[in-house]
Amino acid sequence: MSSVKDTMGIWSKNPDGNRCAMCGGKNHMGETTYSVDLGESVIVVRNVPARICEVCGEEWIEDGTARELENVVETARKSGSQVEIVAFTR
Repeated sequence: MSSVKDTMGIWSKNPDGNRCAMCGGKNHMGETTYSVDLGESVIVVRNVPARICEVCGEEWIEDGTARELENVVETARKSGSQVEIVAFTR
């Protein structure tokens, strides 16, 4: 599971995003699963695009994707389910 990470500053130091800010390993585009416990419900979003370090496995969700993810989570929260599992789609 992943948490949304603030990429501000990371990409400006490494504009092509090909190196991990944590260990210096090479990053590649992939997918992750994001989960959030809102107290009254748990929301799981699968297939979220992310940069993933090949060495340490650290994951970064880019700003635009994070904004879309917030919308997905808000829509799922409004459904009233205790557990909601959705696929991220663009």
